[in-house]
Amino acid sequence: MDNSNFTLFDPRCRQDAPFSIDVIMQLDIFGIVLFSVLTLMATVSMLVFLEECIYIYKKVPPNKKSIIIWVTGAAPVIATMSCLGMWVPRATMFTDMTSATYFAVVVFKFLILMIEEVGGDDAFLRRCKKQSFKISTGPCCCCCPCLPNVPITRRSLFILKLGSYQFALLKLVFTILSIVLWTNGNFNLSDVSATGGAIWINSFVGVLTIIALWPVAIMFMHVREALRTLKIIPKYAMYQLVLILSQLQTAIINILAMNGTIACAPPYTSQTRGYLMSQQLLIVEMFIITLVTRVLYRRPYDPIPDADGVEETKSALTAKYVV
Repeated sequence: MDNSNFTLFDPRCRQDAPFSIDVIMQLDIFGIVLFSVLTLMATVSMLVFLEECIYIYKKVPPNKKSIIIWVTGAAPVIATMSCLGMWVPRATMFTDMTSATYFAVVVFKFLILMIEEVGGDDAFLRRCKKQSFKISTGPCCCCCPCLPNVPITRRSLFILKLGSYQFALLKLVFTILSIVLWTNGNFNLSDVSATGGAIWINSFVGVLTIIALWPVAIMFMHVREALRTLKIIPKYAMYQLVLILSQLQTAIINILAMNGTIACAPPYTSQTRGYLMSQQLLIVEMFIITLVTRVLYRRPYDPIPDADGVEETKSALTAKYVV
């Protein structure tokens, strides 16, 4: 019997996600080794993050401590939540929501990090008072080069912050709303009909995500040269990579599972197996990103001195790397 017929006729392929004990009982030697290695990776990711928090607390200036901890914690938190979802399939919705809510805060924190790297709001405005933001950038307006640049003022800076902060706030609100609706039977991730709450909430969150990513991209395009020696480009790349892997990759796998492209393998249904594949990939990917992030952020550096009319900001940076 092929996979499609197996999925259609086996009653176990239409059941809910298995309990943890069912997962453990069906593991063979390969499964035990795989789950053990992935659990070890997630544990090491969290231990590396905790060690990094200690380093940041001791070495990083006070105005950047919490920001860097939030940003560097994205990969370890996602790896840990994925590991929990792997062992407890029925908790996948909650672990995914936790990861997504945490990353929503990271989007805002990364914007603040770029500003703090320049010296804070006042220093940024003082340096850039005669410059302007290029708003024709992704993900919203990369195809609109005709858009005028926006002068850098305290108000425009506040609007950029607000654009990212709304995502951190509203994502938490929608997460709580989703859980409330789920308890009442009105929220089901597999229900994509117009009468289901999941399609509307997820669509609205998707719009909020795009709006929140836009200010971060605008700020990055403006400061990337000035902060090049502080490794802002690879830091931004890691931030974008976490976004793509945790959101886009997961969404693609889930869509394939919902369409039945990913075959059922009892006790896993097609959708549950799709979640499992996504979680296992994320653990490996976030483990690697955690190690790379540690290298990028584990260094003390001097603040950027005030720029004058002769020197460019980018020539004022100094960095001391710690092995």
